[in-house]
Amino acid sequence: MIRAIRFAALMLLVVGSSGRAVSVTTKTGAVEGVRIGSLAIYKGIPFAAPPVGVLRWREPQAVKPWSGLRKAQSFAPACMQEGTSMPGEKPLRVSEGCLYLNVWAPVRARKLPVIVWIYGGGFTNGSASMPLYWGDRLARRGAVVVTFGYRVGPFGFLAHSELTAESPHHSSGNYGLLDQIAALRWVRNNIAAFGGDPARVIIAGQSAGAVSVSLLLASPLAKGLFSRAIAQSGGLFEPIQVAPAYYLGAAEKSGEAYAQSLGAKSLADLRAMPATTLLGGLAGAVSHPIIDADVLPLPPYDAYVERKQNDVPILVGSNADEAKSLIPNVSNIRAKSFEQDIWQSWSQFPRSLLPSSLLAAYPHDTDAQARKARLAFERDLRFGWDMWAWARLQAIKSSKPAYYYHFTEEPPFPAGSVYQDWGPSHFAELWYMFDHLDQQPWKWSRADRRLSNAMASYWINFARSGDPNGPGLPRWPRYAGSNGATQYLGGKIYNGSVAHLDTLSAFDATYSAARKRPFGKAADR
Repeated sequence: MIRAIRFAALMLLVVGSSGRAVSVTTKTGAVEGVRIGSLAIYKGIPFAAPPVGVLRWREPQAVKPWSGLRKAQSFAPACMQEGTSMPGEKPLRVSEGCLYLNVWAPVRARKLPVIVWIYGGGFTNGSASMPLYWGDRLARRGAVVVTFGYRVGPFGFLAHSELTAESPHHSSGNYGLLDQIAALRWVRNNIAAFGGDPARVIIAGQSAGAVSVSLLLASPLAKGLFSRAIAQSGGLFEPIQVAPAYYLGAAEKSGEAYAQSLGAKSLADLRAMPATTLLGGLAGAVSHPIIDADVLPLPPYDAYVERKQNDVPILVGSNADEAKSLIPNVSNIRAKSFEQDIWQSWSQFPRSLLPSSLLAAYPHDTDAQARKARLAFERDLRFGWDMWAWARLQAIKSSKPAYYYHFTEEPPFPAGSVYQDWGPSHFAELWYMFDHLDQQPWKWSRADRRLSNAMASYWINFARSGDPNGPGLPRWPRYAGSNGATQYLGGKIYNGSVAHLDTLSAFDATYSAARKRPFGKAADR
């Protein structure tokens, strides 16, 4: 009976139109949302002009003001993409005209903290309207929650010499990051009308959304647009020597090869192509952020070292078994092919930067060891080291606190589902911190519900004050040093030493050596 009531409440939020109309006036015009219980919900508010036609691959432009009352009761399409950002997700309705945002706010809210959520999806897909990201539960705890669309794939990150030549900033790419910055500017200028406090804007994201948070902390264009940051399983702190494709010059060459793969001889040819065509060819090679002279003049690591980051409190961490949801056919991993498989995983990096000492940190003499080692290697490579390095940099190079977590809970993923046996994998924490356990009819335990309540409370407390601690919660100490206090979030919540410190340290030694190499040698294979 209780589950049926919860499902009915969820469907009420989905339908939306069954509630009463509410309206608010933004800088560009009035919008009409819907009131559901104690919440006012607005969907599909434009924060920038549609980036289509001549605006394709240009920085977002201002929205034209409108007269009258604009309906804001339906989600806008997701940005152009193929595939989905999470397994089991239904195909999305997509469009190039996708720069819209959604707001969940308590009715009669006033000066509440604002959580701006940035979705993940590897910079190739993702959606601001996915139910897991809805802000209804967090808003009921005393926050205004905003989600927004940003361009992904080649629409969001194509660099090309012709684009650089036409840019007044002598740069190209990073259009997706510029969309994020435009959304934050909209929040600064408009969120007070929804009951939010523009002085307490928190950027938060998971996976590529968390990488985006690390980039926004490094971008001078984002300075002053947020006061705290939350990043879950994603950051970009590796030395640029292991990822030379992230520099503008190399990215432009990738962009030119992408154009050739589509048969385009010029930028005009690319702009004339249908959006669906642009998802083909070498699109995967032009789907990542770029170190340039305008949006991102320094990688996040260097920005911290030079103390040029946007200095705010951070809450960051990762999950115990990140790689289980990302590596197919784990049972097929064998000891004899372990190192070759790692080479393929490391394919974007110079081989000379993968020392035998790093592989030795992951024993792989037997097939069972190799399976465990591969999952551990990918966990540390993709997420674990970045989050640990970020917390350490914050502790050393910032006057603001860092709070560091390690998520260990195994959700009750049902047998036979796509999630079976994944445990605390990549994205498993999202149901808990969004307080959205009831979106899935799984066998959630009391421990699951206690953890969800604690995580949502920690996140809201951090949004309010920059400190996750609050009444009734296990104390969460600040992070300091290389082996600082880590908050373990699972069936039991406690603080302890850094998880997997031995293998993280092996990665750290590898990356430290890489940073000492002249950049010109990084392309040697």
